[in-house]
Amino acid sequence: MTGQSRRLIAAVVGGNAASATLLAAAEAIGAGLVDAGLRVATGGLGGVMAAASKGARLAAGWTDGSVIGVLPGLQATAANPFVDLAVPTGMNYARNTILVALADVVIAVGGGSGTLSEIALAWQHGKPIVVLDQGEGWSARLADEQLDQRREDRLHRATSAAEAIHLAVHLAGTREVSRGF
Repeated sequence: MTGQSRRLIAAVVGGNAASATLLAAAEAIGAGLVDAGLRVATGGLGGVMAAASKGARLAAGWTDGSVIGVLPGLQATAANPFVDLAVPTGMNYARNTILVALADVVIAVGGGSGTLSEIALAWQHGKPIVVLDQGEGWSARLADEQLDQRREDRLHRATSAAEAIHLAVHLAGTREVSRGF
């Protein structure tokens, strides 16, 4: 961590449905982030979100409050069973803005249009973004891309869970300059 008084937060974003390969990677990423001292925030539901939450919850470094779920609905009980802190928003997909704003770094694992929106929001908000390239979803399609000219960097490509964790931990402490609101 960077000497801040609060624990840094990594948002892990990805699809509600994902392959076994991506789910295993998300679980490893969740565990590795918590063991590195970060909190993990997700959309709080199934698929990649549940896998990252599970990994975070089962990590040796887990403490209560390490796993945050930012939910699209109003029911905290909708959160996957690994979430410590459920944040019901009642905002449906607009909750993606809250999830991204909460994060010091965003890691995308596969994903469809919801994940694409989270990547775009993170880009617009100047958040560092790591995309897992394992040949599936938007995270693989956008690896090493520059989304537009508002930033000079690119999406940081990781080809393994270990590389994604390493990049995220480094980038969380060296926040990109926000050119957003």
